[in-house]
Amino acid sequence: MEQACEKQDSVCNLVAVFENNRNLRRRGSCGSFWRRSRPMWLACTCLTRPVFFQELLREAGHSKAFPEDVVKLIFSNISSIYRFHAQFFLPELQRRVDDWTATPRIGDVIQKLAPFLKMYSEYVKNFERAAELLATWMDKSQPFQEVVTRIQCSEASGSLTLQHHMLEPVQRIPRYELLLKEYVQKLPAQAPDLEDAQRALDMIFSAAQHSNAAIAEMERLQGLWDVYQRLGLEDDIVDPSNTLLREGPVLKISFRRSDPMERYLVLFNNMLLYCVPRVLQVGAQFQVRTRIDVAGMKVRELTDAEFPHSFLVSGKQRTLELQARSRDEMVSWMQACQAAIDQVEKRSETFKAAVQGPQGDTQEPKPQVEELGLRAPQWVRDKMVTMCMRCQEPFNALTRRRHHCRACGYVVCAKCSDYRAELKYDSNRPNRVCLTCYTFLTGNVLPQGKEDKKRGILEKEASAAPDQSLVCSFLQLIGDKCSRSLPRSWCVIPRDDPLVLYVYAAPQDTKAHTSIPLLGYQVISGPQGDPRVFQLQQSGQQYTFKAESVELQGRWVRAIKRAASGQTPEGPDEEDVSD
Repeated sequence: MEQACEKQDSVCNLVAVFENNRNLRRRGSCGSFWRRSRPMWLACTCLTRPVFFQELLREAGHSKAFPEDVVKLIFSNISSIYRFHAQFFLPELQRRVDDWTATPRIGDVIQKLAPFLKMYSEYVKNFERAAELLATWMDKSQPFQEVVTRIQCSEASGSLTLQHHMLEPVQRIPRYELLLKEYVQKLPAQAPDLEDAQRALDMIFSAAQHSNAAIAEMERLQGLWDVYQRLGLEDDIVDPSNTLLREGPVLKISFRRSDPMERYLVLFNNMLLYCVPRVLQVGAQFQVRTRIDVAGMKVRELTDAEFPHSFLVSGKQRTLELQARSRDEMVSWMQACQAAIDQVEKRSETFKAAVQGPQGDTQEPKPQVEELGLRAPQWVRDKMVTMCMRCQEPFNALTRRRHHCRACGYVVCAKCSDYRAELKYDSNRPNRVCLTCYTFLTGNVLPQGKEDKKRGILEKEASAAPDQSLVCSFLQLIGDKCSRSLPRSWCVIPRDDPLVLYVYAAPQDTKAHTSIPLLGYQVISGPQGDPRVFQLQQSGQQYTFKAESVELQGRWVRAIKRAASGQTPEGPDEEDVSD
């Protein structure tokens, strides 16, 4: 039997004959189909004797020109696969062929031996690495190349290359599945082999899935290794159980600089790595600047006209304002982050349910409130304020510089942030905080002389959010003394004070530099012939504004006309003209 097996041509040629055989595609009786297809079954279960493996192993042991381990790595477990076919699968099918008249069935034979086909998974998983090793040693070792070339030219190889023979075991299980599927389709409804053949087909399908899973796992590990190498193989991030979800470049919106910076994100199933490019890319390409745990992370879109396609990633360790290059890229990043968050939350809920058991608390948990110090805040950008967000004193470059409270993210002066409190998100290390956060986090009473003073008429926060204002946007106040120092101002008509226009130096300021009671004012087009310009006039008072677009100018004119006539919004159904 083994001699007959060795005389078979290569599997690839025989399967090609099988696929080109038109008789196998004709509908006919099961017996006639089996009589025509059984030579193909026997050919498919026969492997060419592993001549390459034996000869290369013999040469490696004799001449020591190349390591024996290299040969074993290239051919993996091909010897075990060959012995299985030569000593078990092929003889069993041959006996059934010889006794086909008395026992016209093969489903039971395949069922008995199909579980052993999972040994192909190891070979398939190693195939890509084996192909690389083969190419390397064909170039590196002359004796290795001579042995391979000599066997390829011999009759035993069937005039096929070693690479061709190495590919055949990878294709073998799918061929079994196709052949058995056609066999089942041609069986009559009352055929005694129908049930066993269907079960055998399911087992062959399972073996094929096992091989596919092995390939997917190999690709996952290879992708992880490539990422870890680019990040410098740091001990605290290298974990083979991680799943890489997405990676790619993004722009980081700085709270100090006006132009965003190039950064690189790597999203795993359990963490987001915020990386910066290395100046000297020797070995690692990126340096991990921050690791943000997916557990507790939140992601949302930012509505920022200056930085389109921007989104916020808020984690316990840090909060990042990021900008994508397109809206599709932004949506893709947000969806990937949200999918990772949902998966972590799902596992957490499953764990809690398992711990509590069926007698656990069935009440719906209350939503957690984001408390100061538990997670990194979103820092207000420097250019969004011109004065301290606590004491309302204006900043300058010498005596009152900008600082950030590490608890709330506000931009404050040195006097208002001369306090330190332990923050849980920063491993309970003391951090600079403002007076308000210091009082909240430590429980200490306000020092004498630090109490809040009575608010002035202009001390009203700039309501940048659309739901807090009737209309808000940047406008240029032409002819005003502030226009000489500021190219544009942040203008707001608040919902809780709908008859007054407040003019701020920056969107996050808590004190306006001008307030205009709108009642009785007339709104006219500007004299400069620019459709974006409009004027407010009353009793010798005149203010000239310039909007960034004609549409925005129209929205402001409509809102001011309503306020000038004394109309106030009665409910949420009023026209929303906020920008």
